[in-house]
Amino acid sequence: MRSKKFFSGFMSRKSKLIAALALSGCILISGCGGGGEKKTDAGKAGEKTFVYGTMAYGVAMENVGTDPHDTYVGWSTLRYGIGETLFRFTESMELEPWLAKNFERIDENTVKINLKEKIKFSNGKKVTGKAVKACLERLLKMNDRAPKDLKIAAIDADETSVTIKTTEPSPSLINYLSDPYGCIIDTEADVKDKIVVGTGPYKAVKVTDTQIDLVKNENYWGDVKPKMDKITIRSITDGDTLTMAMQNGELDAVQGLPYASLELFGDTGKYKISQADTSRIYQIAFNYKTPELQDIKVRQAISSALDKENFTKVLLHGQGTPAVGPFPAAMTFGDKAVSAMKFDKDRAKSLLQEAGYADTDNDGYVDKDGKNLELRYLTYTSRQELPLLAEAMQASLKEIGIKLNVNATDNYKAVLKTGDYDMYAKAFVAAPTGDPEYYFTTHVLDSSAYNNGFYHSDAIEALGRELHNEFNPAERSNLAIKMEQQLLDDCALIYASHLRMSFVMRKNIEGFVAHPSDYYEISPALDKKI
Repeated sequence: MRSKKFFSGFMSRKSKLIAALALSGCILISGCGGGGEKKTDAGKAGEKTFVYGTMAYGVAMENVGTDPHDTYVGWSTLRYGIGETLFRFTESMELEPWLAKNFERIDENTVKINLKEKIKFSNGKKVTGKAVKACLERLLKMNDRAPKDLKIAAIDADETSVTIKTTEPSPSLINYLSDPYGCIIDTEADVKDKIVVGTGPYKAVKVTDTQIDLVKNENYWGDVKPKMDKITIRSITDGDTLTMAMQNGELDAVQGLPYASLELFGDTGKYKISQADTSRIYQIAFNYKTPELQDIKVRQAISSALDKENFTKVLLHGQGTPAVGPFPAAMTFGDKAVSAMKFDKDRAKSLLQEAGYADTDNDGYVDKDGKNLELRYLTYTSRQELPLLAEAMQASLKEIGIKLNVNATDNYKAVLKTGDYDMYAKAFVAAPTGDPEYYFTTHVLDSSAYNNGFYHSDAIEALGRELHNEFNPAERSNLAIKMEQQLLDDCALIYASHLRMSFVMRKNIEGFVAHPSDYYEISPALDKKI
């Protein structure tokens, strides 16, 4: 059941949206001399323009720009058609060559990548092996994740290829080179005003905290040439404002709409919607430093209390898939291969009793040794699903007698450093490289940068070492399944849902398709029928 707080918040936001739309409509009617929709900027005569509104601009507002080597900025570089990687993922998340023609594994520590002959940067310069080498070396110097992921010891290059030697066997090297930070850029060109020279169908001409302006890359190497003359990427972080901008005709397409707003764009005579289930997982880590959570029965009780089906169906308006583990069912090592605690409130209450908790003072909350079971829940607001998940968890735990104090703050990184939380909810793309190892190395190993629950398992550490040295894809999948199941058996995390990404666009937009990787958006196929 949804809490009263949710209904109240939803209704007030919906009322605000309706009122704002009405006001905006009045302004448009009075301002356009007779009404009708405001149209997106058509540009000069004969020009094709595309205006795209998104809440995911720069991935996070501190990551604005087009330099793929700067933190997570590469997502913008890749999403908006500015840069391309040596390899990319198909819709089934399998690797295929992109800027590369092919690769050959010389030995466990050496890979030779051959480049396509006709690749050019947007400034007209040919992309050579030496240019790729310089780009990768700059990546290793600038990016904090890349050295750990790629484990590159040396790079040799000639005109048409690069040969990469790693410090240890690296089965997933090609996968990691397909990460957005692997976009190939011209390092000899100045990075000016956060603008780089890439190989994509479009090139940036202006970057601000709220907008990226793109123009057609006249030197694009691909067989399919870019069709739009100008593209504007607008950052609109308020969901209601984003909705209004799309309804008013200010945008040609939008990503990141509040789930409650999607029903406003069901008119197939005016709009189209492209959707894809992604590997972005909404998860909750238990802080193993919290004494109460060191008891597995308490973690199991909390896990059993969340109705994931109701969360995705009601609060996410069907725009999500209930999760079992970190990976979606479509992957060979995904949800169909593992099992977790099922929703069962009665079982949750019994587990708390087994752990020694009971409501001895009839205040609605269970206690033990005179102390209520009260937990601190940390999350952030930049992903619209996370506050909804917090509300669902708070209401669910109240029903089994646990008080949950929610701290939804954009200052969450500072709180993580202090350790002042008992549960931490976040969104994360679990398989951005199409390979399972990335998730484990970032989240659950002793060396993981994002092991925010301080979880440790000897079994996980041993399996992680096996996975790291295994080259056979089927065996890698089996090892991943074993690791997932161990995490679920330990109740180390709660996996709530997988994201279903939605692009809403005007009916005349073509070639704008949601991709399960969450990487690719603007492509040469994008077109706007006039």
